[in-house]
Amino acid sequence: MRLFSTLCVMAGGLLSALFFSTTAMGQSKPNIVFILVDDLGNADVGFNGSTYYETPNIDSLAGSGLVIENAYMYPTCSPSRTALATGKQSFRTGVYTVPVLEKGNDQQNIFSRWTVGEEHTMYSQPLADAGYKSIHIGKWHLVGPYPKEELAMEFPLKEKLRQPDPWDFSWVSYHKEYCQKYYPEGRGYLKNVGGTYRGDPALEVGGYQSKTGGYFAPFSNPFIEPKPDDQWLTDRLTNEAIEFIDQHSEGPFFINLHYYTVHRPIRGRSEKLVEKYLKKSGDPITGQGTGKGKLKRTEAEYATMIESLDENVGRLVKFLDENGLRDNTLIVFTSDNGQNVGRNDQLRGKKGYIYEGGIRVPTFVNWPGKVDARRTSTAVTGLDLFPTFMDVAGIKYDGVLDGQSITGLFQGEPESLRTRPLFWHLASCYKHGACSVIRKNDLKLIQFLADGKLEMYDLTNDPREQRNLAETNPEQTQSLLKELVDWRESNDVPLPPGSVLQ
Repeated sequence: MRLFSTLCVMAGGLLSALFFSTTAMGQSKPNIVFILVDDLGNADVGFNGSTYYETPNIDSLAGSGLVIENAYMYPTCSPSRTALATGKQSFRTGVYTVPVLEKGNDQQNIFSRWTVGEEHTMYSQPLADAGYKSIHIGKWHLVGPYPKEELAMEFPLKEKLRQPDPWDFSWVSYHKEYCQKYYPEGRGYLKNVGGTYRGDPALEVGGYQSKTGGYFAPFSNPFIEPKPDDQWLTDRLTNEAIEFIDQHSEGPFFINLHYYTVHRPIRGRSEKLVEKYLKKSGDPITGQGTGKGKLKRTEAEYATMIESLDENVGRLVKFLDENGLRDNTLIVFTSDNGQNVGRNDQLRGKKGYIYEGGIRVPTFVNWPGKVDARRTSTAVTGLDLFPTFMDVAGIKYDGVLDGQSITGLFQGEPESLRTRPLFWHLASCYKHGACSVIRKNDLKLIQFLADGKLEMYDLTNDPREQRNLAETNPEQTQSLLKELVDWRESNDVPLPPGSVLQ
């Protein structure tokens, strides 16, 4: 993921100011709906080739919008969501992975932070200052269970952070009384529905093994007020979005709709839907739906969660259409990392891995009349959404941002986006060792920080990253490595204490 200077961000803002001149002329600011799905894989949608999962509503939106074929996040939710919210690289916030997932000791890791401190502005704050009425719905995961204690600790930590059992609610009163500055209401949102420190909805006794898994009512989430018609979490979260839009239809509004689905625990939406997918042929290209026995049922249950997601996206768009709001509303759809439960034989790895299956995510933007219907191979990162939201809203933001607005892609292919390098820095270990990464011109170089080992892949000719070119293409390898090292040095990017690269 690429660090861009303030001058570069300002230049992008000037271009977008021309494109969005109607806003400057006094017409209403556009509404924004940001749909973030949890653990949805790149091939878990029809618009990216799946024939097993059924996503007709999502596919229709993608087909009339801009599909970004090379859209990237971090390999786990905490760094992705922090990067999205703040527009900053992981080394700036200290959030490298989900803290409880880290492996190894304090020599192999710079143990991750959990809470995003007040010094890091989130995109919701300048949007609120500009008059946007905003709501956060669903997963938050930008605060730890004990933020006051965490932020008072001396970093780097000697041990990783921990969390209470799912059914331990001793933290709730502390969070509601003292920690709101780390929650959506302290970040410019008018309301928070369902956002807590946890990364999954299973807050019942038994956690993932509980009967409801957090998806079936009654929801045990202390930030969701029970309603008589509650049945299924994804439905309830969509209802909240529609209700808020209805209340603020005069605009501008910003909907941070961050579904918990399709994160574990997997639950079938209904037995009827599960049976439908059990009887359906699998996809031989991706491998989806081809499992046997218990795995086959899990795949079918997962498919019902995706179908439910699609149904709810359709409900939301229908409401916008029926109320004359669609033409003035930008919709952004993406996922926070690659698939976890799902399968995609076309890419290497999954959630937790720096390989394409872990970081390449299904993404599109849709805005009638403002975004051309097409697909682009230009690489985009989650860091780009903060500056993009600022451009769309006509906000001049002068804080530190490590991404670049992608409004130029709405109707073109800017050279500055096509040729830029993207960078990642994972200073803690989860599925593999700590590493830094550069992706440029379809080449991707990984440097593992413990021993300096290099891997380089040609993503155009080898999307499954099977052929390591680091030794057979030494000139290209060293060129990319120099750029990666220069990036780390120029930004004082920290390395784990035990790294040989110190």
